[in-house]
Amino acid sequence: MLAHALVSPTATAYMSGGDIGRTLESARSRVEERFLEGGTVLLSVMDVLNRLLNSLESVTAALDNSESSDTGADLRATVESLTVLPVTEENRQQALVSLAQTGRELRKYVSDMQETMRYLRTFAVTVKITGAGLAEFAGFAQEILERIYSGTDEVNRFATHLDSLDKEVKLAASFSASVSKGYADTVPAVAAALRDDAAKIAQHRKHLGVVAREVGAIARGVQSKVASTLSALQIGDITRQRIEHVQATLSLLEEFFAGAEGAKLDAGARKRLQNAIHHLTAAQMSDMCANFQRDSENVVTTIASFDHDMREILKLRDQMSGKSGEDGGNFMRALESSVSAAHEIVQQVDTASRQADQVSQSTIGTAAKLFESIANIRAVKTDIHYMALNTNLRCSRLGEEGRSINVVTAELRIFAGKLDESADAIVTGLPALEAAAGRVAPATDVGAGGLGESLTSAVGNIRSAANLMENELKVLAENGREVATKISLLIGKLDFQRDLGEVFARCAGLLESAAGTEVVDISDLAEAIAPLDRKIFKAYTMVQERNIHRDIFPASEDSAPAPAETPKADTDEDLFADALF
Repeated sequence: MLAHALVSPTATAYMSGGDIGRTLESARSRVEERFLEGGTVLLSVMDVLNRLLNSLESVTAALDNSESSDTGADLRATVESLTVLPVTEENRQQALVSLAQTGRELRKYVSDMQETMRYLRTFAVTVKITGAGLAEFAGFAQEILERIYSGTDEVNRFATHLDSLDKEVKLAASFSASVSKGYADTVPAVAAALRDDAAKIAQHRKHLGVVAREVGAIARGVQSKVASTLSALQIGDITRQRIEHVQATLSLLEEFFAGAEGAKLDAGARKRLQNAIHHLTAAQMSDMCANFQRDSENVVTTIASFDHDMREILKLRDQMSGKSGEDGGNFMRALESSVSAAHEIVQQVDTASRQADQVSQSTIGTAAKLFESIANIRAVKTDIHYMALNTNLRCSRLGEEGRSINVVTAELRIFAGKLDESADAIVTGLPALEAAAGRVAPATDVGAGGLGESLTSAVGNIRSAANLMENELKVLAENGREVATKISLLIGKLDFQRDLGEVFARCAGLLESAAGTEVVDISDLAEAIAPLDRKIFKAYTMVQERNIHRDIFPASEDSAPAPAETPKADTDEDLFADALF
């Protein structure tokens, strides 16, 4: 239908008009489709950018939570507990040596008591033999002998307790010496490895925080560019409108020629009006092409910069995911290896502690038994003393017959007194034995079990934080990949110059060819074409269009006064904003 708008006496002009009509409609449709598609893609990019920034916030929150829980501090505290183990074990070793020494000192007094009991048995047998002819001493001698045997058993039990304790102490001392040497060889290296791991964790988190901020800065920059590009895409709407206005101008010319006003014009006037309209549409199309080329180039340049931004985001994303630089999984594997070594030490601590506790408890139990034995030995000594004293009194009444028995029983009393001396020495030494036993298993803030739990807890917290971070980084990686894909798609879809620029240039070329090189004078037709002039001028929505129209139809100033014009914009975005009423 638009072909008929280009009224010409020649077939060539008619064909040109058909070409112009089809080309303009094709250009208008493609502009609408292309910019609508581009806007949709840009909005989807904006959406995934928002998700990318949200995942970055999650990563940052995970880092903040890790810092606030300070699992690294827990690990460092555990390391400090490990480092005191060699000193603790050395103190235990010294306590065992002291316990063994105290036991040996007590053993000397026990030997003295055993020797005393042998003498007492000898004297008791002598009393029994000497008093064999005296009926009143026979039962008495047997009674003394039985008490001495009872005391001897008690002393021997005492000695057995000390021997058992000595064996336990020697075994514990041997194990402690081995553990102490092992600690000296392994604890410093394990502690240093754990400290290094804790430092790596802190450094890794610090690195992730820096990279997250860099990704966020670039992503927000892209977000700003996308928002700017969305705003700049109104060039598509402006272009579409201006094409429609060119189409409308040609349609209005057709309607004018078909109406009563156009019928009043002769062939020459019609031809001159047609020429002026061709120049008008060609000028509008040429100006539109120049504006489109300038503004679309800016849009394409901005979109092209997305590619560099996204490469930077993907590079940083890979750093955070461990595909380049420090791998977050590496420090976890190193940490778990170090903790495994530390757990072996903790197991040794546990074994040593249990054995030390056993020795300590056994020593305290032995001390209690020894106190009981000493009490029994003192009772035996007292019985022997009084029985011997009674014998002395009886012997004094017997005169010469009792003299020999009296001598022997006097010796019994003397040697029974020696039991007291040894018993007193043992009683004095038993608190030292108990004190040494207490030093074998000293109370500590963190026992073996507590140290193992601290290690397990610290590593569990670190692993949880690492897993949370890994999950957040996976989301970040997926969002980063989706952004990159959409950006690539966007660049391909918004390459306006490749298709639309050529179409617009062809439209402008056809209109310029139809118009010719000179604009004919139509001032004498101003009154006759005023209705057409007003309709065309009224259809415009942009300042540039009205200015171009006035250059070719000066009478438009009077026929359709325009609203006050917006001052010229300083930037492209301002120009887009000011281009519409």
